[in-house]
Amino acid sequence: MRMHFYVGLLVGPFILIAALTGIVYVLTPSIESWLYRDALTITTPGTSQPLAQQIETAQLVVEQDTLPAAVRPAPDAHSTTRVMFADPMLGASEHRAIFVDPVTLEVKGDMTVYGTSGILPFRTALDQFHRALLLGDVGRLYSELAASWLWIIALLGVMLWVARRRALNSASTQMTARRRHATVGVLAIVGLLFFSATGLTWSKWAGGNIGELRQAWGWGTPSVSTVIETPDAANNDPHAHHDMHADHKMSNAPEAGSYARREGFDQALEAARHAGLLAGRIQIDPPAGEGRAWRVTEIDRRWPTQVDQIALEPRDMQVLEQTDFTTFPLAAKLTRWGIDLHMGVLFGLVNQLVLALVAGALVFLIVWGYRMWWQRIKNTTVNQAQTMTALFIMLPLVIQLSLLVIMVLLGVALPVLGGSLVIIALIDVFRWFVSNKRQDAEIKR
Repeated sequence: MRMHFYVGLLVGPFILIAALTGIVYVLTPSIESWLYRDALTITTPGTSQPLAQQIETAQLVVEQDTLPAAVRPAPDAHSTTRVMFADPMLGASEHRAIFVDPVTLEVKGDMTVYGTSGILPFRTALDQFHRALLLGDVGRLYSELAASWLWIIALLGVMLWVARRRALNSASTQMTARRRHATVGVLAIVGLLFFSATGLTWSKWAGGNIGELRQAWGWGTPSVSTVIETPDAANNDPHAHHDMHADHKMSNAPEAGSYARREGFDQALEAARHAGLLAGRIQIDPPAGEGRAWRVTEIDRRWPTQVDQIALEPRDMQVLEQTDFTTFPLAAKLTRWGIDLHMGVLFGLVNQLVLALVAGALVFLIVWGYRMWWQRIKNTTVNQAQTMTALFIMLPLVIQLSLLVIMVLLGVALPVLGGSLVIIALIDVFRWFVSNKRQDAEIKR
């Protein structure tokens, strides 16, 4: 009860911000589509021009001859093509996107897009606010703090409901308020645990630990390698395929500049279609440098999920490697679906409404919890200095040691939780110390 109270009181505001910003973010896809409709849609459907010509049009806009970092061909007859260029002035996962009418080659828009989902400036700002309050890596502490504690406070709430469900049936005003709070919490528990788990996978510090754990357990999402393994390397080193990394250069590999031309995007698209990548939404990445392959990726994360990838040899567009989502391990599929559910893209509008409903329940729980706390302060004479420290001292030594071990393990796995737990413990110890001093003073009187 004391831990549930402490976390709700001290971490509740951060969880509340995450819930409110999440509601706004998840309900805005339609607004974004309307806001940028001129850049996203075309009015004269017809036969699309080759991607090479569309890229050339985009290059004239950005006034550079370098190839785009990626191209997303128009997914249907009413949409524009996105030609995405790297820009050192932009942040991580951001590109300057030129929106080209594939039929008329008219430039329909020029703006920054973010992430695999390709969200536009309006939702990017909402996403960054939800994730980091627009404060960069420092701001990510807030969202990780919220995600780290949400599952704990939710489970503690369920434990309290189980222990007090008979008392909650009392007709008293106080118990009626608690019953409402508990009922909503129990009904929303699955969604709250889901928010916490998926939110932690994106977090900066705990997310890194989770990523390492996924890789160690084979839960990582399969992805094609764009490093071209030369015959010499393969023959001389049986582990060459596993040892190559992103900046490794091989002397016998073809130079990317010789094969990464505008026409290559059309060839890569055709090769990918022949290889079975049939999703309307795809992204084509040219070779990133010497000894690299083309990569074509399906980016349709709705249901059914289409996220297959293919790596292509630059010289003849032969398939070097391919992944098929239907063959992914179950854990990798669940990870993919969990992230897409959290973003509200897996089942479209239904997904978004359910997320908003659960987040709304979370907002109610926090606000109602503060209301109960305030009513308790005004209407009770119970000693407010009741502390976890006093209760902890009363526990058997075995249980004390077990709790300490659990807290240390949680702190290592979830560093932000660990740091905040130390702060909560120090606050509690201070309150316990002050309370003891007051009691001693009263006794002496």
